[in-house]
Amino acid sequence: MSVNRREFFIQTAVAGAAVAAGAGAMVGSRARAAEGEGEVVLKLSSQEGIIPGRDLKEKLANMEKWGFEGIEFWGDANRTKQIREALAGSKIKVSAICAGYGGCLMSEDESKRKQAFDDIKKILVMAGELKSTGLIVVPAFNNQMKLSFLEGQKLLAQQLPELGDWAAKNGTRILLEPLNKGEAMFLRQLAVAACLCRALDNPGIAMMGDFYHMNLEEKDDYHAFLDAGTYLHHVHLASRERNLPGQDDRSFVNGFRGLKKIGYRDYCSLECGVKGDKMVEIPKAVEFLRRQWEEAKP
Repeated sequence: MSVNRREFFIQTAVAGAAVAAGAGAMVGSRARAAEGEGEVVLKLSSQEGIIPGRDLKEKLANMEKWGFEGIEFWGDANRTKQIREALAGSKIKVSAICAGYGGCLMSEDESKRKQAFDDIKKILVMAGELKSTGLIVVPAFNNQMKLSFLEGQKLLAQQLPELGDWAAKNGTRILLEPLNKGEAMFLRQLAVAACLCRALDNPGIAMMGDFYHMNLEEKDDYHAFLDAGTYLHHVHLASRERNLPGQDDRSFVNGFRGLKKIGYRDYCSLECGVKGDKMVEIPKAVEFLRRQWEEAKP
């Protein structure tokens, strides 16, 4: 597909996705039958920094004891060997790699775009070697882009296909993350990200959802995940106040219903603060999430 056609499809997708989201259209929904069989289960993960422990091995031991299955790392390619060695004796697998790159793909500054592009390629190699589901990428935070949406979309259209091809070559994905408008304006709803994934039609380009941002931007968790459909390959967990699930009145049942409905088989990972003693509060959050998962009926 030529760059001009790609730009047109991305512009059309982003422009139309807000209408689709407002109407509750299931823009990304497709069956996941080919991706797995049997019951959909809750696979809990956490970002490394949330888990207590003197070193990575102790963190992994605590995670196993508490019932986690995955761990999410910051994108530091220099740690690949260390992480691989620590995981060798553990049941914990790598879920996603979270950012870690410099620059910005939608910056008006060519050097910053190049920095982001080159860094992302390096971290995608790390993600592939660790068998991660993908690298979390925010196209631009609010303070990183001075261009118009149209100009920014053109830059993204020029870069994402090559990055997606590189991700797929390395056996992983780019995970586009929608954020709330206080942090980013380009991607805010899961329907928009799903339309962008559909327009790009690249196996190396997928998306994720974050319960904290969804609480601020989505009308309904259930339909937001239906909008994401098979493009969804990672989920972040946080309460309304961005603390551990269960530490305020934020319910995850409706969202979990949506994940079950689309046959979601990747990880749900803690990205949040912790009020209180981590050794006490994190196991409580795990129990809370498993209860909410059981309550969720698709």
